[in-house]
Amino acid sequence: MIKKSLSFYIIYYILITIFAFVMVYPLLWLIGSSFKTHQEIFSNMTSLIPKKITFENYIEGWKGFGGITFATFFKNSFILSTGVTIGVLISSTMIAYGLSRIAFPGRNFWFTTIMLTLLLPGQVLIVPRYILFYKLGWVNSFKPLIIPAFFGGPFFIFLMMQFIRGIPYEYDEAASIDGASKYQIFWYIILPGLKPAIITSIIFAFYWTWDDFMGPLLYLNKPELYPVALALKAFADPTTITNWGAVFAMSVLSLVPIFFIFVFFQKYMEAGIATTSVSKL
Repeated sequence: MIKKSLSFYIIYYILITIFAFVMVYPLLWLIGSSFKTHQEIFSNMTSLIPKKITFENYIEGWKGFGGITFATFFKNSFILSTGVTIGVLISSTMIAYGLSRIAFPGRNFWFTTIMLTLLLPGQVLIVPRYILFYKLGWVNSFKPLIIPAFFGGPFFIFLMMQFIRGIPYEYDEAASIDGASKYQIFWYIILPGLKPAIITSIIFAFYWTWDDFMGPLLYLNKPELYPVALALKAFADPTTITNWGAVFAMSVLSLVPIFFIFVFFQKYMEAGIATTSVSKL
């Protein structure tokens, strides 16, 4: 039985390792190709390790195009991602608190309406949104990409509401008896219990905004306003000879902020979930 169990685990871990390698192979190939010369990228496409490591792709790629370096594109991406993340956190936590804890006429109607928007394909909203923002004069600016986040996101509202419903309502009643207002209850009781949901929202909001391509493509026409996702597409010009090594190098750099955001906040998310679970036992 021991030999049989040992054989099972050996086969299991071998298969898991193979599947894991298949999953990360494209990423490893991207990183390896960013250090290859242009000739080696296409002459030795299956190899992950370059024959000769070169940093020329990173130097050339960082220069950007049209006199605009990738420092500008990264700055734009950070502005958009940070603005959307802050907007989503502020609005979604407050809306979720109101829908979960405050009784007002039409609460169920508004909650159902918000949830129904999750069923709408994003393509359906492209034309009406563009017309609205064009009428407001927001096209070719960051406003149509950041300001809507301050009015809540259905997914994040739903996520927050699930955590708020897990906080005993008796805490609110005890605070009210002590004279606490709705705002004080929200700040001192609800928000601390929302730590896991807040960390999760930060990860998803930042990640989705950083990788967003369609939004900037619709509303931004000036290259100096491009985020990294849109700049990479413009960098790979099909009408000319594309420097794929530089494209791969900038693609690798575009993954670095997302990687650090996830790794940095992951431990806080796990700690918050563990703390919440222990406090409820």
